Amino acid sequence: MISEKISEALNEQLKWEMYSANLYLAMSAYFADVGLPGFANWMRVQYQEETAHALKFYDFVLSRGGRSKLSAIDEPPAQWANPFEAFKATAEHEAEVTRRINELVHLAKAEHDFATDIFLQWFVTEQIEEEENVKAIIDRLKLVNGEGQGLLMLDADAAARTYTAPPANGNPAA
Repeated sequence: MISEKISEALNEQLKWEMYSANLYLAMSAYFADVGLPGFANWMRVQYQEETAHALKFYDFVLSRGGRSKLSAIDEPPAQWANPFEAFKATAEHEAEVTRRINELVHLAKAEHDFATDIFLQWFVTEQIEEEENVKAIIDRLKLVNGEGQGLLMLDADAAARTYTAPPANGNPAA
């Protein structure tokens, strides 16, 4: 059975994952509005991933005998100065997610909650990938100064991204 302290912390992360999903959907709308459908697609896929992450937290809390709580989510920003600034905000956001996941791991270890620690390891690995993916786009945006044909080529590349659901094998962490 999950402790109240761990349950509350995981529910807070559930809320944060839903905020992340809304942030990326807002970014998708921004990119669609400025005529960059590939980046809009990239962010929409990111939205789908974050929604799946939220559901992992939801399901895990329930599977451990806790109660999943759906809290109010803050409204995300809707505008960025340019594509580079939007991806810079994405990188900053993912760094914050990583910090939060690390704090959850620390809490699970302190509480001797080995099941939660194991569950969170998937997210530790996922955050490495999330930060690397965003950094790669930022590096490319810097190369093309975030404009011109280079920007359009990067946008076209981003259009190819598709959503792949995390594996479901009966383990909420998988």
